[in-house]
Amino acid sequence: MRLSTKSRYGLRALFDIAYNSGNLPTQIQDISRRQEISPRYLEQIFQSLKKNGILKSKRGPRGGYYLSRSPELITVREIIEATEGDVMLVECVASKRKKKENCTFSGHCVTQTVWNEAGVLLNDYLGKLTLTDLCERGQALGVKKEQDHRFVYYI
Repeated sequence: MRLSTKSRYGLRALFDIAYNSGNLPTQIQDISRRQEISPRYLEQIFQSLKKNGILKSKRGPRGGYYLSRSPELITVREIIEATEGDVMLVECVASKRKKKENCTFSGHCVTQTVWNEAGVLLNDYLGKLTLTDLCERGQALGVKKEQDHRFVYYI
């Protein structure tokens, strides 16, 4: 299994929102700059994430993208499924097969059981890992938080 840049960048961008902005809207230019991802590509990725109910957006000068739920309720598996589809190691064990072709070994294939069990373990792990967990890992790694530029205070 190989994840595309769509899911990898999507996960990085959502981590960035959770880590740097919390529940405040974040502009795509800021995420793009911090994560070194093209803003145009982020827009495409964010459309999938909005469609799947992970992100919301707000228009206007103080607008941007924000998480639809708190970070502890958004799993890595949910993000990958929103950008990639089913998380599976091989096509023959997919629960929602795109092609209705049956493998000639289906039902009596030893390796099919291995791929199925590995997929279950992977999905279980990704389903338990949340954006909050990633934020805690970011803090442990010393990832610097960027202060919000939109708020300037004068005394």
